[in-house]
Amino acid sequence: MTRLTAVVGNPRPGSRTHGLTATVVDRLVDAVAADDVEVVDLAVLGPALLDPGDPRAGAARERVAGSDLVVVATPVYKATYTGLLKVFLDGYGADALAGTTAVGVVVSAAPAHLLATDIHLRSLVVELGAAVPTRSLGVLEPQLADPGPLVEAWLATAADRLRRLVAPTPASREEVPA
Repeated sequence: MTRLTAVVGNPRPGSRTHGLTATVVDRLVDAVAADDVEVVDLAVLGPALLDPGDPRAGAARERVAGSDLVVVATPVYKATYTGLLKVFLDGYGADALAGTTAVGVVVSAAPAHLLATDIHLRSLVVELGAAVPTRSLGVLEPQLADPGPLVEAWLATAADRLRRLVAPTPASREEVPA
C-alpha cells in the first residue's frame, strides 16, 4: 500500500493552491500507484493548529508523518511559505518525517519568488527528516488557468525517482518468518 498525503498551506479554503494540488495528486496517484490518498487543507484546521492537544490537528500531523509520499503546497508569502504551513510543520519534532518522501508545490505571483520553491520549502521539509529527491513544482499565478501541461512536464522528470522511493519493495511484500 502506498499512502499519499497532500498538505495545502493556503489560508483560504478551496484556494487556487488547493486546485493545483488536486491536479498534482491526481497525476501522482497513477505515477506512484497510491491507493490511500488524502488532501489536508490547513485552512479548515485554522486555529486548531495552535493547540497542541487538538485531535484534528494531531490526526493531520500523524497522517502526514505516516505517509510514503507527501505533497507540501503553499502560495509564496513574504518570499517563502505561509505562516499557516509553518505553524503546522512546527508541530513536529526533529526528524518526525524521517522515512517520508516529500515534494513541494509553490504558487507565486512573481517569477523571482519561485526560488522559494527549492530554497526555503525544501530546507524546511528536509529539516524535519523527509527525503526530497526531486525539484519542486513552481507555478506562476497566470499558469493556474491550465496547470496540466506544467504538472505533466514536472512529473516526466520526477515520476521514476518518486516511484522507486515510495513503491513497496519485493522484500516488504513478503512475510518475514518469526
